Amino acid sequence: MNKITAAITAVGGYVPDYVLTNKELEKLVDTTDDWILTRTGISERRILKGEGKGTSDLCVPVALEICKKRGISPEEIDLLIVATVTPDMTFPATANVVTDKIGAVNAFGFDISAACSGFLYALDTGARFIESGRYKKVMVIGADKMSSIIDYTDRTTCIIFGDGAGGVLLEPNEEGYGLIDSILKSDGHGREYLHMKAGGSVRPATLETVQNREHYVYQEGKMVFKYAVSNMAEAAGDVMKRNNLTAENIAWLVPHQANKRIINATSQYINLPDEKVMMNIHRYGNTTAGTIPLCLWDYEKQLKKGDNLILAAFGGGFTWGSSYIKWAYDGDKVQ
Repeated sequence: MNKITAAITAVGGYVPDYVLTNKELEKLVDTTDDWILTRTGISERRILKGEGKGTSDLCVPVALEICKKRGISPEEIDLLIVATVTPDMTFPATANVVTDKIGAVNAFGFDISAACSGFLYALDTGARFIESGRYKKVMVIGADKMSSIIDYTDRTTCIIFGDGAGGVLLEPNEEGYGLIDSILKSDGHGREYLHMKAGGSVRPATLETVQNREHYVYQEGKMVFKYAVSNMAEAAGDVMKRNNLTAENIAWLVPHQANKRIINATSQYINLPDEKVMMNIHRYGNTTAGTIPLCLWDYEKQLKKGDNLILAAFGGGFTWGSSYIKWAYDGDKVQ
């Protein structure tokens, strides 16, 4: 019997209708369209509007699109993993909410919190369930409603983040396609540079924490940039080296969409030309756990069976990593 690998067999994505442009942000904070575009590569981002709308509402259309593309019922899903730092509520897990909303009555689910590396962590976790031989259909979604934890008076963060979700279906494969290898790392010393100060068990919500605006993303941009550039690039290089891959062997780099300069630094480190780098940060901004699967969704039609993909991410925690995937189907044949 050949080794079982977890192949991606379908991709889905969703971004809200409301577009927040750089020009609109000029009215909220002291910034300019040119300044944002030059330093981040972002022109606009999507925002989920509507009372009572949460991250699960970003996930549901993703899950339903994946089921439709693959021609399956939600009842056939064995497991749903949601990577997010903006769950609908502290508990239950957003994955539980999504399984209920889509009618995945036979699935169990849980969330993974690893910030911008969340999708990579969830993908690797989902693959282990497939490789066990006991699970046949595992759905992995990366989703964040970042607008719910962003301070729109803070120009260092509000220009970067947007709302969105993307996901994949994992199924067993015995022909060598799928997730081949991952390098995943974390360093808790980095938590001081990127975090949310209140809302957890250490500092529960009070009138004081709300008035002090402690329930929003706090980021020391220069330090995060420094660590992101080195760690994300090195992880991508390490996973390539471990699998005897060169730039010529790689069809696509699928980088976390944090900042165009970080993306460029990663591609240069592994000697990949721009035409082999997936990028949609200009349209969606940084959707945290949603960025990598949204890239796969946007570029699906260009993917060919057998393509070698390198996924790479860096996020709060610090968390970071890289995965090597051998693509399992021709994207241009998907209806």
